[in-house]
Amino acid sequence: MSATVPEPVRGRLAGVATMVGSGLSNQTGAAIGSLAFPVLGPLGVVAVRQYVAALVLLAVGRPRLRAFTWRQWWPVLLLAVVFGTMNLSLYSAIDRIGLGLAVTLEFLGPLTVALAATRRRVDLCCALVAVAGVVTLMRPRQSADYLGMGLGLLAAACWASYILLSRTVGRRVSGAQGSAAAACVSALLFLPVGVVLVLRQPPAPEAVGYAVAAGVLSSAVPYLADLFTLRHVPAQAFGLFMSVNPVLAAVVGWLALGQQLGWAEWAGIGGIVAANTLSVARVKRR
Repeated sequence: MSATVPEPVRGRLAGVATMVGSGLSNQTGAAIGSLAFPVLGPLGVVAVRQYVAALVLLAVGRPRLRAFTWRQWWPVLLLAVVFGTMNLSLYSAIDRIGLGLAVTLEFLGPLTVALAATRRRVDLCCALVAVAGVVTLMRPRQSADYLGMGLGLLAAACWASYILLSRTVGRRVSGAQGSAAAACVSALLFLPVGVVLVLRQPPAPEAVGYAVAAGVLSSAVPYLADLFTLRHVPAQAFGLFMSVNPVLAAVVGWLALGQQLGWAEWAGIGGIVAANTLSVARVKRR
């Protein structure tokens, strides 16, 4: 007689599986999108990704745009600009320094937001570990691409701003309407990019397919998966799993793109991941 798995346990297992799938989907999408860089460039790939994100979020959020007040519109507009800048700086960084390092530097954004909200000794230790990781990644060497690293840090600043603005939008606009409106505005801002690409020289269908796949795997799938996950997995556990995204990015970059990292890069990634993991774990214990 087989034992029946309780419904809450099944839901949590499904949530964990969804988290793993979401993380792999996100990083695989970025890797596939980078295959279109020689034809579309990071700007063109991000433009297509913004279009896909807008279509998905409009279908999910169904924003009533005419009912928005200016008090609701201004954080939405800022969120749209930050959303586009975040993805553009990240993909430009991926083009220059590889997937693993770019995602690791971008991850400093949410880590900074988390650490800035506390004043405890352990959080200072987390900050020092993260700084050590950054110094390791950005240490002076002949092959260092500081522009690429700077773009990764810009993506981090944008992600931190994205978190803070999303909170404001969430308080002022119900449901997913604010995020959907921001994605729509961001897609409109990138619309001229698509027009110029098509008019200048219609890109090969293969390159467009890569960019669309990046939009689906890195925007649509993670967003919908996260909605499901947060219903079954505690927020703290979700935050802990998010900590391993830089590792997933490095592994996907190695397996899919042949982007190998040295021991120093792995040590830097490990330091930043450890800092975020410890920070989220301490939040869980409060």
